[in-house]
Amino acid sequence: MEKFALLEIIYLIGSVTFIIGLKMMGNARSARNGNLIAAAGMIAAIFGTIFLHEGEVQPVVYALIFGAIGLGTVVGWMTAKRVQMTKMPELVSMFNGMGGACAALIGLMEFEHNAGSTGAMIAIVAGTVIGSISFSGSIIAFLKLNGTMNKPIRLPSYNIINTIMMAGVLIFSGWVVYAASANGGSLWMQSAAGPELAHGAMLFIYILFAVAIIYGILFTVPIGGADMPVVISLLNSFTGLAAAFGGFLYDNKIMLTGGILVGSAGTLLTLVMCKAMNRPLSNVIFGAFGGSSSAASGTEVKGSIKDSSATDIAILMNYSKKVVIVPGYGLAVAQAQHVIHELEQLLEDRGVEVKYAIHPVAGRMPGHMNVLLAESNVAYEKLVEMEDINPEFDQTDVVLVVGANDVVNPAAKTDPSSPIYGMPILEVDRAKNIIVNKRSMSAGYAGIDNLLFYDTKCSMFFGDAKKALTELVNEIKNLS
Repeated sequence: MEKFALLEIIYLIGSVTFIIGLKMMGNARSARNGNLIAAAGMIAAIFGTIFLHEGEVQPVVYALIFGAIGLGTVVGWMTAKRVQMTKMPELVSMFNGMGGACAALIGLMEFEHNAGSTGAMIAIVAGTVIGSISFSGSIIAFLKLNGTMNKPIRLPSYNIINTIMMAGVLIFSGWVVYAASANGGSLWMQSAAGPELAHGAMLFIYILFAVAIIYGILFTVPIGGADMPVVISLLNSFTGLAAAFGGFLYDNKIMLTGGILVGSAGTLLTLVMCKAMNRPLSNVIFGAFGGSSSAASGTEVKGSIKDSSATDIAILMNYSKKVVIVPGYGLAVAQAQHVIHELEQLLEDRGVEVKYAIHPVAGRMPGHMNVLLAESNVAYEKLVEMEDINPEFDQTDVVLVVGANDVVNPAAKTDPSSPIYGMPILEVDRAKNIIVNKRSMSAGYAGIDNLLFYDTKCSMFFGDAKKALTELVNEIKNLS
């Protein structure tokens, strides 16, 4: 069998593993195996490309390739093993940015080798621009998530500036494609050996690369922290799209398949996130939701709160029939997922029905809470989505909110002046009793007070989630 035919078979197998792996990731129980299957397909494709490559390859090239693979494997493995669950969104943003950077570098390297080919130039320029935007945007998202850039920056006439920048990038990209292809040809010249780039023509692709980097920064900088799950999904789809253009350029089936899957999945997830917040994507990009408190002004909340002790909560839960736990970012920060699973098991041993209410944008990235709870072996069947759990709150004796804020704020339903008005929330205010565990009364990412805290049925349980829940578990154990 010829090398090319064998390589195509490997690419086909790899593409199938991507599709199977993605399907299996739709279920928490099979997600790990799905990830391993997709990874195995990628490994096969990488080694197939290296060893079944047409033409002679110098030993030094093999040494450089395997050296880079080894270095990347070690760095990636160590980083992933050491990262805390609270830092997973930052890691995802960084890895996504590296994917975008790779797509952009492919475009920079291949530009001079494809002069005169319109189709190749479209793939190169598109991959360079989209990959550059994904790279710089992901780095800004990383800085926002880790707190380095904890406030959105709003330039004067920001929307106008960004629109002009976007139009400029598109127009310049179109001109570069035209000028470097057979239709235009102003950047290339014909020689005996074929089309060649004119002297200095590479400058234009570098300028385009730099402008796209700047646009990626301007695109992401003003977006508030509450919208980061949406932005991460959107930038992820950009990286997939850039990789797909690389597949077109090289006629590489597995790059094309992987890029399309990532791009389409990221796009669909972005739309799901927007729907979960009841906001159009354009409003996410240009609205800067989740900005500073001054920017996110709503009706000022006045009222008194009730403080409750671990003993009181333990007695209340012990004699309940149904308890719903609402996890949020505070649970991840405190690394309290194992303690809350112990609380769940303890209550179930006493005949209490326990479920977890999962809001689509809880945490700092899509699925953050699902992954966090899966780490502590919480049964996947106990994780109930917002649409399914909301009708059950009327029959719930106790709701325990741990580190969540904006996703349970009744202002989204009752206060038209609130920046989160219209956003679907977990309707915990309908439960018979509400317990909220927080470190303080500080506002959430939307920068507004939470009306729930002043509800007559609500009691505050202040303290670090891990310490407070451990105290609660001990109190329940001490009950006869």
